Amino acid sequence: MSKGYMYILECADGSYYTGSTKDLEKRFWEHQNSLGANYTRKRLPVTLVYYEEYERIDEAFYREKQVQGWSHTKKKALIEGKTGDLLPLAKKVFVRPGHLDTISSESLDDREKESKGR
Repeated sequence: MSKGYMYILECADGSYYTGSTKDLEKRFWEHQNSLGANYTRKRLPVTLVYYEEYERIDEAFYREKQVQGWSHTKKKALIEGKTGDLLPLAKKVFVRPGHLDTISSESLDDREKESKGR
């Protein structure tokens, strides 16, 4: 198997796009020239702000799927190398009898604000 890369692009609107590829330079060129994902085509130009290299493309793909589920804030912490901030920004699972809710720490803060405002 060939090497792989998980990468994060920052789009012109400030959003992040997370992908994986075997050839990072080629894939970045494709994104910049409207040959990449529909998401980035509508948000050009893009900037490569982060990448990780893996021995195998399937490892990069697995990491891509993991990071895609992260909030903008958590991706920003990864990009900025603030690894100590990643765990507190992780999704928390709250279990009530008969229910399973997954709530991000950001949405939890919003719920706490709403309940205090009542």
